[in-house]
Amino acid sequence: MNHNLSEQEIIRREKLAELTKLGIDAYPAALYPVNSSAGFIKNNYKGEENKSDFADTCIAGRILSIRDMGKASFAVIQDGGGKIQLYIRKDDIAPGEDKTLYDIVWKKLIDIGDIIGVKGYVFTTKTGETSIHVTEFKILSKSLKPLPIVKEKEGETFDEVTDAEFRYRQRYADLIVNPHVKEVFIKRTKMVNAIREFLNAQGGFEVDTPVLQNIPGGAAARPFITHHNALDVPFYLRIANELYLKRLIVGGFEWVYEFSRNFRNEGMDRTHNPEFTILEFYVAYKDYLWMMETTEQMLEKAAIAVNGTSKVLSGEKEIDFKAPYKRITMYDAIKEYTGVDISALDEEGLRGVCQQLGIHVDKTMGKGKIIDEIFSEKCESHFIQPTFITDYPVEMSPLTKKHRSKPGLVERFELIVNGKEIANAYTELNDPIEQRERFEEQSRLMERGDDEAMFVDYDFLRALEYGMPPTSGIGFGIDRLAMLLTNQPSIQDVLFFPQMRPEKMEG
Repeated sequence: MNHNLSEQEIIRREKLAELTKLGIDAYPAALYPVNSSAGFIKNNYKGEENKSDFADTCIAGRILSIRDMGKASFAVIQDGGGKIQLYIRKDDIAPGEDKTLYDIVWKKLIDIGDIIGVKGYVFTTKTGETSIHVTEFKILSKSLKPLPIVKEKEGETFDEVTDAEFRYRQRYADLIVNPHVKEVFIKRTKMVNAIREFLNAQGGFEVDTPVLQNIPGGAAARPFITHHNALDVPFYLRIANELYLKRLIVGGFEWVYEFSRNFRNEGMDRTHNPEFTILEFYVAYKDYLWMMETTEQMLEKAAIAVNGTSKVLSGEKEIDFKAPYKRITMYDAIKEYTGVDISALDEEGLRGVCQQLGIHVDKTMGKGKIIDEIFSEKCESHFIQPTFITDYPVEMSPLTKKHRSKPGLVERFELIVNGKEIANAYTELNDPIEQRERFEEQSRLMERGDDEAMFVDYDFLRALEYGMPPTSGIGFGIDRLAMLLTNQPSIQDVLFFPQMRPEKMEG
């Protein structure tokens, strides 16, 4: 016996033993013939008008409450479609002389949290509640741990469990007692489906690329390292799928996309999780100007698919994803919010600006990271409505084509919404000689101690040497976008199982 069991857990195990003595399997393996759901019944039952359609109803779900009224009981069960009331009468489920099924099993051995199947007919109670009059029931799964429900109020509405530690660590229980949480994930899936439909309609081709990579390329980030036993070499969980998707453009695909699970061994906060989902797509013969217009169209469609409108609430702020979006260059944004024109400054001059503005930078940071720090600290939070920040310094963008008319800059944009980056896009660098030089500069930054500098991917350089057509590419933070479209304050609220410190558990 586990000595850490609560009194309630011990009692439930004793009830399980009693059920076994009565010859009742509390975890039967047989198929249960469900033919309806709580949501379907409530949405379609019209009383006398169509009661014959619901005369032989069979549903299954988890018990959320029981009200004992002597020879009859009311209960509420919850299935995938919602909640519905049951009416259970002793003489209906135990019609003969043996009343064990009601007096012992139902009244003494069944608990809140148990999963049961019921058969019966739908009716409306005197108080107007659509309910199922149960004619037989079956235990489908005995719950050995009490649900964390504080109390019942207003009939079927239960107090929310709001403790974040509990909710993220035990998402399965969170979904049971906070059924509205499920809506967040339903909306997330609607968002992903709308994006996928948009891309497919435009001619996109969905692909898969490696999660385990021998070189973690395509982004500036610290990777997770593992070991490949068969090859006896280190491998990395991917930080991005960019370089593999561009290899496919070299190979002749003209529009490829992937919903990619990526991993970055970095800090955690309300907008960062070490495991996250990115959508990246690459399109031949396009540039970043075309990509801005495509992004606007896609996100407007996704917002409408999720909420029926392009407008969403984020906290108290209303954000409108209707195209077109504001555009401003990075240097103009920095000048607007700091009063400083940094466009002609070298690294030493930028360090002086940071000192003046109270921004901490260290010696490992090159010019690109310093500019990024200035923008992040002083500008990013001001952009609430969707805004394209364009034309980045070349030092910040080692995979991006140089600007066609502005020396020292590249053709890149980031989409900022509610003060956070949602997407990052380029006119892709396809000159293999220049790409090699950019990689070598990243190697020098790595030698200075920048553990987020990019590795040199020689196979990718070889691919470019075969010739990659002019291409535009973009990456979207799917988790952050889901936060916006579902009005959730933390990335953990749009991930079923966010990473957490392991808890100490005993058997």
